Amino acid sequence: MGVVSKCLISAGPTREWIDAVRFLSNPSTGKMGYALASEAKKVGLEVTLVSGPVCLPPPPGVTLIKVESALEMREAVLEEFQNSELVIMSAAVSDHRPDFLSFEKLKKDKFPDQLKLIRNPDILAELGEIKLPSQTLVGFAAETEDHLLHARSKLITKNLDWIVLNDIGSPLTGFDSDTNEVTLLSRNEESVSLKISTKTEIASGILEIIWK
Repeated sequence: MGVVSKCLISAGPTREWIDAVRFLSNPSTGKMGYALASEAKKVGLEVTLVSGPVCLPPPPGVTLIKVESALEMREAVLEEFQNSELVIMSAAVSDHRPDFLSFEKLKKDKFPDQLKLIRNPDILAELGEIKLPSQTLVGFAAETEDHLLHARSKLITKNLDWIVLNDIGSPLTGFDSDTNEVTLLSRNEESVSLKISTKTEIASGILEIIWK
């Protein structure tokens, strides 16, 4: 039996806590990333899924690592990255975190009128700096305007092999939908569009393109 290739996938949002009951986050449900993990397992990959907080069951046969914050996701991803041939970063990682954390609930009169934010590490860019020629690194670009321009810029500046672009402005392709429509761009100037379909079918199509 041959050696099984390892696949690392990130999914879901991150939470950046302010106090015991409040946090900064985004509407990502993790559906796309979990569909990718499930389909990657079906095509014979050994899959590790690093997931932010979501309400989804773990895909069968997949190693699940649960995280909450961007810093926790970075630590988990870097731990798994060097042993992974295929890396798909579909998580919606918070770009910023508050500069303080209260372990108690802040009362209304104690809550700051302004939050000072610290920029989180750019995990995808960091992976692009250390990836080997034998690794395939795939990022996601969730955009609301100038979609292709932003996606191509991200593909180049973060040293990706592929980027998956989707328009989150539509209710049929947004964070909480069960369907998606994407365009894949490669560093070799390939462009492939997958028309609107279920996220499971989109995940299968993505893997067919990036993992030949």
